[in-house]
Amino acid sequence: MYRAVNSHRETHFTGSEMVRDIVIGMSDGLTVPFALAAGLSGAVASGHVVLIAGIAEMAAGSIAMGLGGYLAARSEHESYVSERAREEKEIDEKHDAEIGEVRAVFQKYGLTGDPLEAATQAITSNRTTWVDFMMKEELGLEEPDPKRALRSALTIGLAYIAGGVIPLTPYALNLTLSRALLLSVVLTLIALFAFGALKGRFTGSSVLKSAVQTMFVGAVASGTAFLIARLVSGSGGL
Repeated sequence: MYRAVNSHRETHFTGSEMVRDIVIGMSDGLTVPFALAAGLSGAVASGHVVLIAGIAEMAAGSIAMGLGGYLAARSEHESYVSERAREEKEIDEKHDAEIGEVRAVFQKYGLTGDPLEAATQAITSNRTTWVDFMMKEELGLEEPDPKRALRSALTIGLAYIAGGVIPLTPYALNLTLSRALLLSVVLTLIALFAFGALKGRFTGSSVLKSAVQTMFVGAVASGTAFLIARLVSGSGGL
């Protein structure tokens, strides 16, 4: 996940896509099942019913979230393929103009004269290298990993399940509904705080700030859903 550069010991974070998938999956996994369980706690008399409903939601939610991640990654790859085909066509049909664009890129980096022409010639002498260069420098696109779609789906889905287990665990214990709800709230807030801190550590942002923000956002989202569920159940809608 990190790479060292010679004796300089410089480190760079290279797992942003996986971290993003984990964040997406676990954030929803912590909040949605909790909100459902909390709302049901005021509408039913059995913790077993809450647990079964929570497990069903967790299963459906993980599949839906995973499928969404898969489709998003596939769309990203298809978009890259489409843009690459367009760039190849432009190189064939607007050859001189595309050479000028390569030259302009190097000029932005300060090259002039013979070094500029040599660099331009080096890139445009190989069609594949030329297309790769234009995709990155002109469009700012990196070729997506063809295996990313499946990996993203699995990562998001499993992260959702991992997050959902935490707020639902108290309902599997031999506790009253009120105590199960209280324990669920405590565990969920602790998990959100720890998850936010870990996210901040991996992304390079303030650990404490990330932890507090994640916990606050999760608490607000869960609390809002809880209150809505309670209002609906109190009015006879559940």
